[in-house]
Amino acid sequence: MSALRRKLGDDYQVVSTSASGGGLPPPRAAPRGKRQRFVDKNGRCNVQHGNLGGETSRYLSDLFTTLVDLKWRWNLFIFILTYTVAWLFMASMWWVIAYMRGDLNKAHDDSYTPCVANVYNFPSAFLFFIETEATIGYGYRYITDKCPEGIILFLFQSILGSIVDAFLIGCMFIKMSQPKKRAETLMFSEHAAISMRDGKLTLMFRVGNLRNSHMVSAQIRCKLLKSAQTPEGEFLPLDQLELDVGFSTGADQLFLVSPLTICHVIDAKSPFYDLSQRSMQTEQFEIVVILEGIVETTGMTCQARTSYTEDEVLWGHRFFPVISLEEGFFKVDYSQFHATFEVPTPPYSVKEQEEMLLMSSPLIAPAVSNSKERNNSVECLDGLDEVGTKLPSKLQKITGREDFPKKLLRMSSTTSEKAYSMGDLPMKLQRISSVPGNSEEKLVSKTTKMISDPISQSVADLPPKLQKLSGGGRMEGNLPPKLRKMNSDRFT
Repeated sequence: MSALRRKLGDDYQVVSTSASGGGLPPPRAAPRGKRQRFVDKNGRCNVQHGNLGGETSRYLSDLFTTLVDLKWRWNLFIFILTYTVAWLFMASMWWVIAYMRGDLNKAHDDSYTPCVANVYNFPSAFLFFIETEATIGYGYRYITDKCPEGIILFLFQSILGSIVDAFLIGCMFIKMSQPKKRAETLMFSEHAAISMRDGKLTLMFRVGNLRNSHMVSAQIRCKLLKSAQTPEGEFLPLDQLELDVGFSTGADQLFLVSPLTICHVIDAKSPFYDLSQRSMQTEQFEIVVILEGIVETTGMTCQARTSYTEDEVLWGHRFFPVISLEEGFFKVDYSQFHATFEVPTPPYSVKEQEEMLLMSSPLIAPAVSNSKERNNSVECLDGLDEVGTKLPSKLQKITGREDFPKKLLRMSSTTSEKAYSMGDLPMKLQRISSVPGNSEEKLVSKTTKMISDPISQSVADLPPKLQKLSGGGRMEGNLPPKLRKMNSDRFT
């Protein structure tokens, strides 16, 4: 079988053909679709709200925020349309007053006092409204005191004009002063990297500030988005998990003067505890990075966002240094901001590394040696049993209990095994175990008592003749040489 790789745009297809060339060509693999992101690289969230129903009225209840959130083209359209409609409406009201009073027909009569001087038609009424609204007075058109309805309309016009100006101009000012564009000068590295740092497997990415003005109280947070299923069978398509980037140590509070490398240590508490280089080829996840801070020049809160998918996380890479010391200052080279280079990194997950370290730990060796020693002690006891069976019945009776040496040796072997295992323990545990009154000393004293009791009991059970021979001391000195030799072989 041979494989032909064909490039189709950004995707690849692998076509397999038979060596014989006969038959129909096999079906081609479907092209790999574009990775759907929850947050784009520029920080825009790919979420659309649909089927709101009656909830649309909530947007009108918060009209000011709705206008601020609109795009610039819609803001400009609403701004122009509002002023145009308001001006035409108020100009029409002045024209109606002039028409109803008959000022349009008697405008050129010098003996007649109109409501508004020199208003002959609708254009002149519109010009009078603009002069009044914009406080641009040319001294040619003016309101007279013979028109009470004109005075009331003038007051209404002043109040309505102030409300419209405050609403629209304030909306445009907030729209222009939003710190969204400030986020354009906050940079994130194009890729994230996983490598060893300070002896720990670490996920890293880089942030930087292009402006000289600082971000006050800058704080960074990370969220891991991936699908999950609960033990009850509930499927969570976008389960959000927190990635610790120094919350417990305060490392998430940034002094963002120069580019910083943000680190997430992968340990048993990390969601990437089972992540390895091989499993990354089948995993699907997205790391959302949120950087928040206060703009120093305006005092407004700014938020910058980006994300990294599994294809944008490089295993075994590290970022190039970008800061160099010049004469009297530190220089930042932003041409190397996104650059990485490969470093030796184990391809295993942290969980696999801990399991391999546990398997290769020398703490398993004492258990093996203890088992060997225990087998040897059992063999010695079996040999002593054979020797004991060869003794005469009279000497077996003298010893008091036939199984005494076996018990004694078992106790001594247990004590030696415990001493050996105590030697393998750390020094701190050895000190604790060596404290007077511990269970080990109690065990030794109990063993000594058990040894002395059967001996005294066995001497007490001897016949008077043998008790006399023993003299309350050792028996070996008064026994015949043959029996003395057999006893020495048994007890030594």
